[in-house]
Amino acid sequence: MGTTKHTIDPANPPKTSKDDLARFDTIRDEDIDYSDIPDLDDVQFEKAKKVPVMVRYDADMLAWFKAQGPGYQTRMNAVLRAFFEKNRDGARG
Repeated sequence: MGTTKHTIDPANPPKTSKDDLARFDTIRDEDIDYSDIPDLDDVQFEKAKKVPVMVRYDADMLAWFKAQGPGYQTRMNAVLRAFFEKNRDGARG
């Protein structure tokens, strides 16, 4: 079996057909080339830790994020992270 590489735009992923899914199911794990995946380091694992917490949000803000579809909590986290990254050194604005 030959190697096929594709570049995928995460903002515009291709549709996956039932035939594609069936074909993927026939590929053995040992035949998958993982060589282009970067090694994970401790920093990446630290960022990946999620902590369950109860929070209160304004109803309209929560409704807006939920209306964006699945993954709304991840998007909310991304917004908070962007604010954190910009302001963590004490900078304002």
